[in-house]
Amino acid sequence: MHELEERIGYRFRNAALLRTALTHSSFANENMSGRLGCNERLEFLGDSVLSLTVCNYLYRTYPELPEGRLTVLRKNLVCQRALAEYAASLELGSFLLLGKGEAKDGREKPKLLEDAFEALLGAIYLDAGDLEIVGAFLLPFIKRELGKMERELQPLEDYKTLLQQYVQQTPGEELRYELVSEEGPDNAKIFSVRVLVNSNCFGAGKGSSKKEAEQNAAREALKLYLPK
Repeated sequence: MHELEERIGYRFRNAALLRTALTHSSFANENMSGRLGCNERLEFLGDSVLSLTVCNYLYRTYPELPEGRLTVLRKNLVCQRALAEYAASLELGSFLLLGKGEAKDGREKPKLLEDAFEALLGAIYLDAGDLEIVGAFLLPFIKRELGKMERELQPLEDYKTLLQQYVQQTPGEELRYELVSEEGPDNAKIFSVRVLVNSNCFGAGKGSSKKEAEQNAAREALKLYLPK
């Protein structure tokens, strides 16, 4: 456990909290401690700690962004993919206490990594009693992810693909493009297209071809997903 404390930059006063944060329900059940001995309650708390810390940071860092864009940023920063990547960078999977059924490949499962990372946040908050200490641990991950999102927009050659990747991070969301109009003669047509996510318009674009118009619409939509 000391090695993990070194990696996260925090020394627990109550080491039992850290152990619980790393205990999957499969291990707890096999060792007779049951659900109350696993990390599910800490995960529940950590989810709220995560959301508050990220929301507070985005609110203060991007005073010019409207609520809708802040919401999309938060969604991408706290999605399963992002949390699993944060956990993987700490090699958190190698510290998990797993039952026999999960031990074979569970250390790399995104869901288990996501849950453990949230539980770790909950444990740090309970042990320290201070959201600023949680932020000192969490915000470097958030800042790196934001930087990655910003860099992805710079050299972009395929806005549609990147937009699709962001939309797919939320299960059930449907992305489609709709031709709004065609103007001009056959040899110089201008196409107008809008991009919709679950029937809500996220952007519009024009171009000399449908493909160009769709790319321009996707570029506009990405401004809702990425910070300026």
